[in-house]
Amino acid sequence: MIDFERELHVFNSQKLVAVVNEAIEFFARTPVHILPPPERFLGGGVYALYYKGGFTPYAKIVQRNQFTCELPIYVGKAVPPGWRTARINISESSDLYRRLGEHARSIAQVSNLEVTDFRCRFMILGDLAADLVVPVEARLIREYKPLWNMIVDGFGNHDPGKGRYNQANSEWDVMHPGRTWADRLTGEAASIESVTGKVKVYSDSL
Repeated sequence: MIDFERELHVFNSQKLVAVVNEAIEFFARTPVHILPPPERFLGGGVYALYYKGGFTPYAKIVQRNQFTCELPIYVGKAVPPGWRTARINISESSDLYRRLGEHARSIAQVSNLEVTDFRCRFMILGDLAADLVVPVEARLIREYKPLWNMIVDGFGNHDPGKGRYNQANSEWDVMHPGRTWADRLTGEAASIESVTGKVKVYSDSL
């Protein structure tokens, strides 16, 4: 039995850091599209949404995106079920396009946002590059600290289904009421005052 030395189990690679940096730089150069994108495409990957509208609590975010899409309001990933076990080829899925469409439909349902005020950019990661989906998404969230990832949670939620509507509305649905399924939830949610207060603190830090 040998003595335990933690350092012998810790993997670090500057090559991995360099590859993730390269992916982030590529992501920043990808074209910006309306939400959802105008043409259907195949592939999974990572994406960012940008807000450019007139919702007053988001004025600081809009200011940052006035000329170029600089500060995402949300960052996410889209991969097919089973991709981690290689049961599905991520390059042959349409999960990224479908996910952006889902977001567009969520936004279109609420009373105080317009889907036409959103833009998106995305990066398709296929074959071996698909293994970068998680580290790239995490790096983008850490770097940009998007409001709907870091502060106001719930944008990416789905309908919990029949028998589970005793849950509380997410902070996102408190801030942006109108999603059909969210209106059925009966749990005690956060107050609009507490959510808008968090948004103000975030905005003051920009």
